[in-house]
Amino acid sequence: MFADRAKIWIRSGKGGDGHVSFRRELYVPNGGPDGGDGGKGGDVIFEVDEGLNTLTDYRHKRKYTAQDGQEGGKRNCHGKNGQDITLKVPEGTVIKDAESGRVIADMSAKNRRQVVLKGGRGGIGNQHFATATMQVPKYAKPGQPAQELEVLLELKVIADVGLVGFPNVGKSTLLSRVTNAQPKIANYHFTTLSPNLGVVDLDEGGFVIADIPGLIEGASEGVGLGLDFLRHIERTKIIIHMVDAASVEGRDPIADIYAINKELEAYNPEIAARPQVIAANKMDAVWDPAENPAEKIRQEFEPKGIKVFPISAVTGQGLKELMYHIKEILDTMDDKPVIFEQEFFPEDMFIQENLPYTVEKSAEEANTYIVEGPRIEKMLGYTNLDSEKGFAFFQRFLKDTGILEELEKAGIQEGDTVRMYGLTFDYFR
Repeated sequence: MFADRAKIWIRSGKGGDGHVSFRRELYVPNGGPDGGDGGKGGDVIFEVDEGLNTLTDYRHKRKYTAQDGQEGGKRNCHGKNGQDITLKVPEGTVIKDAESGRVIADMSAKNRRQVVLKGGRGGIGNQHFATATMQVPKYAKPGQPAQELEVLLELKVIADVGLVGFPNVGKSTLLSRVTNAQPKIANYHFTTLSPNLGVVDLDEGGFVIADIPGLIEGASEGVGLGLDFLRHIERTKIIIHMVDAASVEGRDPIADIYAINKELEAYNPEIAARPQVIAANKMDAVWDPAENPAEKIRQEFEPKGIKVFPISAVTGQGLKELMYHIKEILDTMDDKPVIFEQEFFPEDMFIQENLPYTVEKSAEEANTYIVEGPRIEKMLGYTNLDSEKGFAFFQRFLKDTGILEELEKAGIQEGDTVRMYGLTFDYFR
């Protein structure tokens, strides 16, 4: 069965605790502290797998956990880092926070691999706490806790053109004629139960078209299989309305177009506003030569800027003209794919707002400012600064928490240095 939606629970690894121990060797009865640091917890990573096209695997297993970091050992032994867990998903999968529905990651275009939950940083052993006045520290730092989150995976097919229409209007037949796709075709409702993709090859280039399974009235409210299908047109740039112009089943094609547009508008107004083309199908089945149902559709929709093409998916009539018109529209549009931007940052959940931090000018280094405290340390432990999105979160954190404002109050100038627990960067407005 085609699976394009799954809800799973993910957890990163906990950081290993720092160790408390002291050297105990022959002739060294009271050696100094030698407790090692704990290992880092494993990350939860999502990665695109070109060989996958459904989320079926996530229907059978719901919980995924990265490995915890190992506790530090005596003799300055560092605990083993926890193993990451990598979850493979098909291209086009959107990862959302299950509770809020906000986007965490869109696994498409250039985003092939993303760390969604970072493992906790390992705690430090008691060897780090030795000072001239405290030579026997009997405490170590625990590892940072794991992060856990329930996420919703939604597969939204990647296609330039979405082919929509009520059941049994000939969408699968059209796709089989203009592409190499081989969808199941039969004369009964809901033959197509999953989106079919095909590539249209033209002299001037090609484009990807998706046959979106038949919609019905109330689809945007979850009637029938509507919501399961509507999400697949969110990435499309052009919509082809396919109607039964011959009214073989007694349907009114004009009313059908308005009904589907109403569902698109209710689901996502932005989709309904995208360019549309009408394919008036089954012209070969019009029994009265004097009647031209495509002309009635033209009179209704072409004044609204929606071009109508009389076609027959069975005989091939009008298909070439329709496909070239679609290509002309695509050539005038931005060729960037439709990407869902990140709206939810898991790091926000794990950085407590009430933890303190300090901003001070260094007394030892000129033009240097020190920012530290539990809140800063926790943020750095959960943020992947090597990634573009992680660094963007870091910048937003500095602004939202008021750290940048505090630095300016302390007198920082452009080009001055800021230090945060081993992280050093130059300040620029």
